[in-house]
Amino acid sequence: MPGPQPSDRHVPVMLDRVVALLAPALQQPGAVVVDATLGLGGHSEAFLREFPEARLIGLDRDPDALRLAGERLAPYAERTTFVHAVYDELPGVLAELGVPAIDGILFDLGVSSMQLDEAERGFAYAQDTPLDMRMDSTAPTTAADILNTYSAADLARILFQYGEEKFARRIADRIVRARETEPFTTSARLSELVRDAIPQAARRTGGHPAKRTFQALRIEVNGELDVLRRALPAAIDALALHGRIVVMSYHSLEDRITKQTLAAGTRTDVPDDLPVIPAGHEPYLKLLTRGAERPTEEEVAVNPRAASARVRAAERVRAKGLVA
Repeated sequence: MPGPQPSDRHVPVMLDRVVALLAPALQQPGAVVVDATLGLGGHSEAFLREFPEARLIGLDRDPDALRLAGERLAPYAERTTFVHAVYDELPGVLAELGVPAIDGILFDLGVSSMQLDEAERGFAYAQDTPLDMRMDSTAPTTAADILNTYSAADLARILFQYGEEKFARRIADRIVRARETEPFTTSARLSELVRDAIPQAARRTGGHPAKRTFQALRIEVNGELDVLRRALPAAIDALALHGRIVVMSYHSLEDRITKQTLAAGTRTDVPDDLPVIPAGHEPYLKLLTRGAERPTEEEVAVNPRAASARVRAAERVRAKGLVA
């Protein structure tokens, strides 16, 4: 019996809204849209269907995702290019393909449904699985490597910074003591340690007690925030005039970086008391969303994984080459 199809395993989040935000930039013949986080290709399939004269460049760091998305999007093969790359490699990818500018780009920063559903990838704290968490299975460092080698101070730092975990130091100290007896290899032992390290009263709020620790480890394994800080300015720089960027975040750390990066492009860098803004110093972005937009209650009821999604978008309103 054939396995589940990509369209069965992944429901693209806020699909209609994402398509509507990018639509004005993708109507003309030859428009180029980049799906910076291709995953199983749900959003890309909609782009190719709704914009029949657009060309898609899909990036993903996961070779399995690229293979499955390629199968899903095979009917559009003459308009698609898939590249094994992390999204901060976009400038090099575009140079390699000879693409001087793009008209639209989507970053869907969520862990893909495929990665969550495959226990051996180690993303789920509710199952006992190997502590892997690599989005690129060819990358060198796993979550187990971090747990078994980082100092208590470094573990506490990533748990606090990337998981916003109030009990980071307490959890880090317990991890270091526990690994002296036996190295960490699977998620159930870590999940139980975190639950025991958190005061009983605090376990009743904020969801699963291990949720924040697993988020922090996943971000560290994949360098997610550093990659995002490099990728967003590079993507904005690649946009053609009136090109659009849409970013879908799933936790406050990603959303904060997105908000700050887009907002920076809406301001001029000249003093407020200067009567005229010199050419080349005008804002180069216009925000398309008021704050972060969220999925509807109806969508969350059908697809609970959409619950934490936040979408921000902007349009380039000043041509390339004049960014200060």
